[in-house]
Amino acid sequence: MKFLGYVRPDGQVGIRNHTLVVASGRGAGNLATLVANTISGSKVFVGPNENGRDTPDRATIARIITGLAQNANVGAVLIVGNKRDGGYPEFSYENIVGKIAKSGKPMDTLFMSETDGFYQALGEGMRKGRALAEAASEVARQEAGLGKLSIGVKCGYSDATSGMSGNPVVGKLFDRVVGDGGTAIFSETTEVIGAEHLVAKRFTSVEEREKFLKAVMRVEEEAKATGEDIRSINPIPANIQAGLTTLEEKSLGAIAKAGTSPIGQCIMYGEIPRKPGLHYMDSWMSSTALFLGFAAAGATLTLFQMGGGWMPNNAMMPTAATGLIAPTMYVTGNPRMYDKSPHEIDFNSGTVISDGEEIGVVGERLARLVCRVASGKLTKGETLNVQENLEVYLRGPGL
Repeated sequence: MKFLGYVRPDGQVGIRNHTLVVASGRGAGNLATLVANTISGSKVFVGPNENGRDTPDRATIARIITGLAQNANVGAVLIVGNKRDGGYPEFSYENIVGKIAKSGKPMDTLFMSETDGFYQALGEGMRKGRALAEAASEVARQEAGLGKLSIGVKCGYSDATSGMSGNPVVGKLFDRVVGDGGTAIFSETTEVIGAEHLVAKRFTSVEEREKFLKAVMRVEEEAKATGEDIRSINPIPANIQAGLTTLEEKSLGAIAKAGTSPIGQCIMYGEIPRKPGLHYMDSWMSSTALFLGFAAAGATLTLFQMGGGWMPNNAMMPTAATGLIAPTMYVTGNPRMYDKSPHEIDFNSGTVISDGEEIGVVGERLARLVCRVASGKLTKGETLNVQENLEVYLRGPGL
């Protein structure tokens, strides 16, 4: 199975060709946004203010910045900010610019300290951004195998169909991608509790298995510190209304989206895996944070597998991009959910239930659609010129 993608100097293959403008450092957000607004085909990332953040959170913000810029969906990068790191080595010139430069893609920098004020910097940014966009446009799509894809998935609005059709179909896609040499990432530490012992068995190394189990234990303890016990409040009322009865039932359905391949790493939020294969990302369940983390980890396409049986009769709200540079496909295993929102959901795997189709057959059909999207077909969310507010999964106090 083949698709047409953008081959980068480091051998990665992207499915989109954005010029990314990144704000790095204090006071760079407005300048980066104004520059990006003038550049055709650009995306802008303005991270959270790092002032008062503890060291792990500063490292996370820096990891997201460099990961997004290194993503194969980015054809060129403009770093906007301050050359001085403010005493934080995580935001040093060498750490940010040096890591991104290793990808070999066209890049440039814009530092206000090297210009004569904001307006001169804005003009210089427009000049540099246009040149980068032109350079990125020189790259033509080439044929690549399915194994050159990197995909991330989350599930949500869980109901009985999540475990019966939706997640198992995505699991077949994951097995196909990993089997062909590609990369697949699943996540949501809150959504494996009750089935963590089954996930743990699939890790190929004791070290990575222990990292995973410690992550699950940490999330449980953090919840208990707020006076809540995840095992007693999950599934939430909406899940119960949709037919789920226990946490174990919900988690068993959720982990089906990972397929059956061995798990290589338990990576941090936004961490790029060391090699292809199936990997687990330690993250929270928020879609706006999780899809951004997938993109920073190298995912060129993300999937949101939805249940949704509890939702009201009216259609779901229009979807928009939450991975910034990595498009999101909305898929559902609930045929009623698809009937409610055919203009927002990209793929219906609910035919497993409504028509008795085999999961493997539907999984192959999903893989073919993924290849079309990877070749340039827009997802439903991409047809809207709207960008959701982004958030970074930070765990520190943010003083």
